[in-house]
Amino acid sequence: MGVVGAVAGCSSEADSAESVDSHPAAADLDAQPRRGELGGHVILAFEDPSCPTCRRFHENTLPDIRENIVDAGKGAYVVRTYPVIYPWGEPATQALESTFTRGSEAYWALFEHYFAEQSSFDPDNVLDRTAMFLTEETEIDGEAVARDAREQAHDDAVQADIQAAEDAGLGETTPIILLFEDGEFVTKVNGSVSYDLIAEALGERDG
Repeated sequence: MGVVGAVAGCSSEADSAESVDSHPAAADLDAQPRRGELGGHVILAFEDPSCPTCRRFHENTLPDIRENIVDAGKGAYVVRTYPVIYPWGEPATQALESTFTRGSEAYWALFEHYFAEQSSFDPDNVLDRTAMFLTEETEIDGEAVARDAREQAHDDAVQADIQAAEDAGLGETTPIILLFEDGEFVTKVNGSVSYDLIAEALGERDG
């Protein structure tokens, strides 16, 4: 109970009885990029590709989420992009949404590329580097994605994620991770939290 209590203490929403179907942060959830299937646990993460703490979360915690929750068929990891840290995160988010409309695997590859090469991006080069990566490493037309990103062709999707965060009062300390145990809201945590903390909040700790 200790870790769950500590997790619950991170959020004023922890005592609410909202389900994933009614929580404002989860609006239009089935249209968002995800690993795994909805219907079980949901780990909903608001992340900024320019955020170093988000990068650490992906490096240190996401592999365990994929192994123990997603690949085990127990739930889904869902991402909403939330560009609030460094300026290059805004065009990168536009590019991510433009990529997602073309292919989910390319989306995930680009997301991981942003984290892996985070220190090399700035507002002036991010879209050129994005186009190069997508063209060389995926089956997506990188120049078309960069063009869409510059024109904000998929800005509705970008704004929907930002609006969901604002409607839920999530603040701007990314990553912001909302945990739903079998579809029922448990708590919100911020930062590069451990998998053990997430697992206990979701009732998945052994022993």
